[in-house]
Amino acid sequence: MIDDDDDHPRAAPGKGEAASHRIGQPLDTLSLAEFDERIALLRAEIERLEKARAAKAASLAAADAFFKK
Repeated sequence: MIDDDDDHPRAAPGKGEAASHRIGQPLDTLSLAEFDERIALLRAEIERLEKARAAKAASLAAADAFFKK
């Protein structure tokens, strides 16, 4: 059986349980501190995605430049 949790980040070793957030999860039970943790987590993930996207774009641009010569 496939576990859907495989796509979600796990706690770093030795750091306890990491904060997590799933898109669409209910928000009514979160404390203000939990909101802050999740916002920081999501901002860090956005930054990671933007860096990975920029690297991918640079790689594709380099390949295009190489093969168009």
